[in-house]
Amino acid sequence: MFLEMKNITKCFDATKALDDVSFSCEKGEIRGLLGENGAGKSTLMNILGGVFPPTEGRVLIEGKDITESDEKKASGAGIRFVHQELNIINDLRVYENLFLGEEISRGFGFTDKKRMREKSIQVLTKVNLGDLDPDLYARELDTSHKQLLEIARALLFDAKVIILDEPTTALSEEEIKNLFGIMRNLKAEGVTMIYISHKMAELFEICDTFTVLRDGKFIASGKMADIDEKQATAMLTGRTVKKIEDKVNHSKEVIFRAENISCGKYFRNVSFDLREGEVLVFTGLQGDGRGELAEALFGIRKLTEGKTFLDGKEMKYPSIKAVMKSGIGMIPRNRKERGIIKDLSILDNLSVAGYAKEKGGFFVDRKKQLESFEECKTKLNLKAGNPKDAITSLSGGNQQKAVIQRWISLKSRIYIFDNPTQGVDVGAKFEIYKLINQLAEEGISIIVFTSEYPEIQQVGDRLIIMYDGEVNGMMEREEFDENQIMYYATGGGRRKRE
Repeated sequence: MFLEMKNITKCFDATKALDDVSFSCEKGEIRGLLGENGAGKSTLMNILGGVFPPTEGRVLIEGKDITESDEKKASGAGIRFVHQELNIINDLRVYENLFLGEEISRGFGFTDKKRMREKSIQVLTKVNLGDLDPDLYARELDTSHKQLLEIARALLFDAKVIILDEPTTALSEEEIKNLFGIMRNLKAEGVTMIYISHKMAELFEICDTFTVLRDGKFIASGKMADIDEKQATAMLTGRTVKKIEDKVNHSKEVIFRAENISCGKYFRNVSFDLREGEVLVFTGLQGDGRGELAEALFGIRKLTEGKTFLDGKEMKYPSIKAVMKSGIGMIPRNRKERGIIKDLSILDNLSVAGYAKEKGGFFVDRKKQLESFEECKTKLNLKAGNPKDAITSLSGGNQQKAVIQRWISLKSRIYIFDNPTQGVDVGAKFEIYKLINQLAEEGISIIVFTSEYPEIQQVGDRLIIMYDGEVNGMMEREEFDENQIMYYATGGGRRKRE
């Protein structure tokens, strides 16, 4: 066996994150590592990557024991970790990010910038970013390019094992195809890859084998060809996640309306209305303007044309605080950059939107904070111990639940959910879907921005499909069809209308 992790146990004080887990891979194999948030996947991979040692157990590569490795030694052994949470430093150039900590020296304390630039262009070409200027600052890249930069960094050195943790979160369909092509080429060269994802279609497309963890324990291993998505989901959750029953749309009068709104180069002439108790979904592909539209509706971006109306009165967007006071809340995409505040506790993260809205007094209402914390545990099944713990002590899915609760606690009339289940496991997704539908039942209006068809199906009453910054199709719930949605999302029918 090329890679073996034998009987791994990991304890953090009184918490047992891994309990006697064994994991193995052959050379040139792509193994899917499956599990809900908090299942122990990241802990197991951090042990493999030398971030911390196991409490018990051994790690071997080609029979060599590397259990006591640190990150540098693990890297030297050919293990490269592409983390879900991007580790790109915005104030460094592209080539500096690629060689960070492993710079090429030309002696006397100087780095060989010319050689690093040349090698950067070579590796960027492998991920179809060959036209990217290696001297560009990382802050000038969009999220998808930053993700590919992380992958390029793993390819820069002679990796034997590459761990890919949710690598496609910010990638377009074409970029995902590109990544999978790279992975298949690496597999042919004998590189072993461990692929962590919550997207079942991707796991079944790219992985040869699978290992499932649940609650820090080994559940099963096998060939992907021997199971289907329902079986995989049942192993992940320990239960069968049922489809939400068909929704009945009880929407009433229009409470929000947009008329021919535009925002520079991002989107143009977008018109729609939103009814009380309705879930309106916007979908499309990368670069369609959805993200910018979500921000404009909340006042983060200024409209260049058009008008919006709330209860028949034109909105002026003087400030985000004014938008919040009008009864609109927004759950942003990309929780690491836009959602959580790393230096604050779970409680304080739950409360920051309330502080921004009210902006009054010198004292924190701890009772109100604790009520919000308990509500999050009840409504969203938040898995957290001490509410005063750092938000970073939670798994990614539980961090997302805290971000959602932060806004839900404001009791707004309209909520904008921008990619609400990004990097969230199957069970947590289901809980978020239930919450969205429950809010709609209570008469709250919801706008959801997503590119995932199962998400559209689970929550949507009505659908608007965007292409290249414009509305290219609209559907009622009974018309939802994945093929037809993709037709409009890729520009189908546009030329005919023009």
